[in-house]
Amino acid sequence: MRVIAGEAKGRTLKAVPGMNTRPTTDKVKEAIFSMIGPYFDGGMALDLFAGTGGLGIEAWSRGVERTVFIDREKISIDIIRHNVQTANMGSAAEIYRNDAERALKALAKRGQKFRLVFLDPPYKMITMDSLMTQLVENELLEQDAVIVVEHDASHRYPEQLEHFEQLKHAKYGDTAVTIYQYISLESHDGNEADVHE
Repeated sequence: MRVIAGEAKGRTLKAVPGMNTRPTTDKVKEAIFSMIGPYFDGGMALDLFAGTGGLGIEAWSRGVERTVFIDREKISIDIIRHNVQTANMGSAAEIYRNDAERALKALAKRGQKFRLVFLDPPYKMITMDSLMTQLVENELLEQDAVIVVEHDASHRYPEQLEHFEQLKHAKYGDTAVTIYQYISLESHDGNEADVHE
């Protein structure tokens, strides 16, 4: 695993040992960022089931101002700290050991808002649509924020979700990526997002 582009391009990232964490392959990571970026102009990213931190580090390397990394496993937190140091992110990274729902409540209390959110949980978890609703309820999303859900290819998330418009769905072997954009009800004017297949 490595950082593919940007500030930390070419830095090698450490993987979490064992089979419980499945890092996003470089091929899938490249595909994700070609769909949502490939480069960013500031803003904050949230890597909620961070694992190795690879997605959040890549986002920072490509121009996101800061990334918040959340994982509930101590070994993952140790690996994220190592990888953040390898990428030379410094104070652009915040790393917390917590489960997803508690973390969202804690971030909401701090009034943080994210432009980009990565949801790459263990594949047996197929409740990311519910977690996206919690992101809205906790007022954690900027208008037009992008949510990237990585999941098992056998599961399909709905095209229409309240507050969200599905921009893209793609499969890469047994991995699927579904990308949504947050549309707050107040500002929705019926315009379709300009998305290139």
